[in-house]
Amino acid sequence: MTQTNDDLPIACTLAPGEFQDRLAWVSDLTRDALRRYQRHDLTLVLTYAADAAERVRELVRREQTCCVFLTFDLEQDPHEIRLTITAPERARLAADLLFEQFVAAATSTT
Repeated sequence: MTQTNDDLPIACTLAPGEFQDRLAWVSDLTRDALRRYQRHDLTLVLTYAADAAERVRELVRREQTCCVFLTFDLEQDPHEIRLTITAPERARLAADLLFEQFVAAATSTT
């Protein structure tokens, strides 16, 4: 039987200590490089400075291992790198909490 994203649990697989470390790492990236963000229902679009491209790619690699139910899409041009994160419909009730971790450090400045 093949497992699809629809079969994957809506859960983070990080241990409590790892989760806190990840939140701190994401907050640092947000403060350092996030230029703007937009939320459209189950989609969050994060736009970072182009010089943070490797860190954004690392963010995607890390998040894909612990939140396999989310979909990540990267687009880059010379001026910025855009990360689009999409939650499945079945994660609707958790979407606010899921997306908050990516923008919490920016809410007072964005």
